[in-house]
Amino acid sequence: MKVLGMGNALVDIVTELPDDNLLKEFDLQKGSMQLVDKSLSARIMGKIEQLKKTEVSGGSAANTICGLAALGIETAFIGKVGKDRLGAIFENDLVRNGIKPLLQYSDKETGHALALVSPDSERTFATYLGTSFELEPEDLASEMFAGYTHFYIEGYLVQRHELIRRAVELAVENNLDVILDLASFNVVEENLSFLRFLVKEYANIVFANADEARVYTRGKSAEAALAELAKDCWIAVVKTGKDGSLVQNGQQVFKAPAIKVNCIDTTGAGDLYAAGFLYGKLKGANLQRCGEIGSLLAGKVIEVFGAKIPDETWTEIKELIRIS
Repeated sequence: MKVLGMGNALVDIVTELPDDNLLKEFDLQKGSMQLVDKSLSARIMGKIEQLKKTEVSGGSAANTICGLAALGIETAFIGKVGKDRLGAIFENDLVRNGIKPLLQYSDKETGHALALVSPDSERTFATYLGTSFELEPEDLASEMFAGYTHFYIEGYLVQRHELIRRAVELAVENNLDVILDLASFNVVEENLSFLRFLVKEYANIVFANADEARVYTRGKSAEAALAELAKDCWIAVVKTGKDGSLVQNGQQVFKAPAIKVNCIDTTGAGDLYAAGFLYGKLKGANLQRCGEIGSLLAGKVIEVFGAKIPDETWTEIKELIRIS
């Protein structure tokens, strides 16, 4: 089993906020991902200059692919970076983690995501896409998809309708299962018709959190939204935060509890949940166990600052999941 991912190639600049005043000042909706231009990103950067922050390769799909690679799955990633310091950080991190880079390059600057972490551990993203937004349909070729079994797309890319359409067509032509994460409730709201088309026509597995599922189904509860999603794809997953997750395949419904953790930063929780769930699925685990592995990885990543699980914790995780 080999997984190909595609997403915005970004470097996360993870910053601890002392309060939520900055979010209010820049009208950033707490818990969302909002796109910002270069000027606004620079203004926010000026405000957080003296705060504690870390730089690490990110982007939703890249985080998931990195998690799968850490568990021993063969992976590759499609994205676009600049020929600059942040682009080198991104590419070097892929290589260091054993991920095959299928990157396009630009003379413009690499995108970055300001991951603003509130005192209650909720994260809000102000994302400047930079050159990642320049990934075009013509950058994709059938040979990129050849030999892989699964194609994972982050929902943050769905604003690029023609790019996504081209990608899923190539995936289907090469017999890959298509996996989609809905990414953020505001992204779902802004692209609802296209997302519904994408899920019904192409997606085998769909991940959503409760807010994304509610928007996708125009206000339904997590349980009702799960049932509606499950009508449109093979496996539907709705993540419900501290309550765990719900999984449905046909008429079968499973509930996986969250693990008890000391939450420091929720950045990457959904991405690593997807990595754990997919690892279980690729290894032949039942859906209940897939959800439990997803919860384990999500719980471990929110115990650290940023979206990367430390190497020593991966050793512990591998002992706990014990799937040959």
